[in-house]
Amino acid sequence: MKKTTLLFATVSLLLFIWYLVADRFTPYTSNARLKAVVVDVVPQVSGNVSALAVSNGQVVRAGDLLARIDPRPFAFEVDQARSELDSASQEVGASSAQVQVAQASVTQAQINLDNLQVQGARYFTLEKEGVVSVADADSLRARIAAAKSQLVAANADLERARQQLGQEGADNSRIRAAIAALGEAQLHLEWTDLYAPAPGTVVDLQVAQGTYAKAGQPLMTFVSFEDVWVEAYLTENNIARINVGDPVAITLDLYPGRIFDGVVSSFSIGASVGTQMAGDLPKPPEINGWMRDPQRFPVRIRMPGYEVGNETADIRRMLNGQADVVVYTGDSWILNTLGAAWIRLMSWLSYAY
Repeated sequence: MKKTTLLFATVSLLLFIWYLVADRFTPYTSNARLKAVVVDVVPQVSGNVSALAVSNGQVVRAGDLLARIDPRPFAFEVDQARSELDSASQEVGASSAQVQVAQASVTQAQINLDNLQVQGARYFTLEKEGVVSVADADSLRARIAAAKSQLVAANADLERARQQLGQEGADNSRIRAAIAALGEAQLHLEWTDLYAPAPGTVVDLQVAQGTYAKAGQPLMTFVSFEDVWVEAYLTENNIARINVGDPVAITLDLYPGRIFDGVVSSFSIGASVGTQMAGDLPKPPEINGWMRDPQRFPVRIRMPGYEVGNETADIRRMLNGQADVVVYTGDSWILNTLGAAWIRLMSWLSYAY
């Protein structure tokens, strides 16, 4: 009995020491989730949904059509604006056909540039994190530069067409108003088509053909899988030695027994402890019991090699799917080996519960 008790006490002490040291050098948490960017698809014009191009849970590519708002009222507005421009031009004895064509080119060039800049904002952020290649980002920069040149050329063509109306026609207030109204009507017509902003899927789809879409109000929810990461919630003791670039072992409940490689990309320097209005006095969080709860901070972990489009390593992505992570903060082969064994064990235990 004495030997058994001594052995049990020794093992318990060693485990306790390993827990304290590992908590600092190879921190582990099961409080982690798979995250992605959630985008509200918000129409910029109001109208009935005349076509729904996707179903709930359907995977789409960037630029795929999601839905179409009935374009007929907006096409009618374009015709009215063209008619008004023709009428105004006739009053000053000039032809407006070239102005109409030039204005349409300006509108299309502006929309193309806006779409590329929105896509570029995401790509350049992913480039800094090493998710997309530099070559792809440079190609997109070239396309944005070309789109800017096309917009400048389209504006020049529009100004040239205005000048061809003659001094009187170009300065005529009614013609200038008619040109502006035509551009706005064409823009509204372009906005009737709603496109996927990035690779991803539509979730919790609750609209159907005939639904009335209101401008400025979300029509559907889109989850972009262009940028996917694991968000681990670690305690202050855990993150003391963590640095950006530290290797991470990840297991997802979706794939029991499988270990994924990750890298720490960023961590938050603050966490909320309750609602506090501006001007209020600081309110310390309440502590119940004789031991206080540890404060947790989100640590963002990316998974190189498992990005969208990598067909050889593609995985199913479940937003807010649970995960376990171990961060390797040093080169200790003993602690790293024990951490690797522990995450491997937990990858199978997570399947049981």
